Amino acid sequence: MAGPNDSCKGSVEGRVRRRAMAKDGAGAADPAAQLPQAERAYRRIEAAIVTCALRPGSFQRIQDLAALAGTGRTPVHQAVSRLAADTLLDVLPRQGLLVAPVELGRCRVLLGLRREVERFAIGLAAARATEGQRSHMRHLAGALRAAGDTLDLADFNAFDTRIDAVVLEACGEPFLENTLRPLHSVFRRVGWIWHGLATPGPDPAASVSAHLDVLDALADGRGEAAAAASDALVDLVGRMIDGLSLGAPPALLDSRIERY
Repeated sequence: MAGPNDSCKGSVEGRVRRRAMAKDGAGAADPAAQLPQAERAYRRIEAAIVTCALRPGSFQRIQDLAALAGTGRTPVHQAVSRLAADTLLDVLPRQGLLVAPVELGRCRVLLGLRREVERFAIGLAAARATEGQRSHMRHLAGALRAAGDTLDLADFNAFDTRIDAVVLEACGEPFLENTLRPLHSVFRRVGWIWHGLATPGPDPAASVSAHLDVLDALADGRGEAAAAASDALVDLVGRMIDGLSLGAPPALLDSRIERY
């Protein structure tokens, strides 16, 4: 998929926004619809940031985020506080809310942190997972395989989110969730840009395969194999960052660059 430039900025932004909103949906089909308003606002805004429906480097208003989230302003203020703590939004006094640009140098630093923390979490999950959680992992792996070539990027992101959730649940340690959840969001956005917006759009098969390796090893309780698969997945993300650094249009990472 071609990246945005001055002549097609509107079409690309509209396309990614429509894709994200179509996947988000409304009513019973939307898993966030039944959540408390603050959590619903957080998840919908986070998803829009990750999928670049809210473009890196763009300014947003509370009223626009409330319309996106389908809630009032108070839940959005609560969501904004969380997203700022996650470093996905910057709250700038007298200027507004800035969707954090994608800073590739910072991503490399955070990837090193993710490698160490996730390796620990994977080992803990392999040791602590209940039979029900292992069954859930096998179910996710089977569904991911069954999707095959019909899997699009938004569907893969949904799988990725569910995989992260079951792994963190198996860990049984809230501190790990609070540490890894924002890191996962940061790198899910990197993956979305790499697979969905970079030119040419790379084949996501390697990402799917790496996730399956992690799931299979965890489901079988093979801690060392799961940790090695996790390291391989982190290495894959590192190659995505390198690829974006070498060839991505700068405006994909910070839309303010288009002004100059």
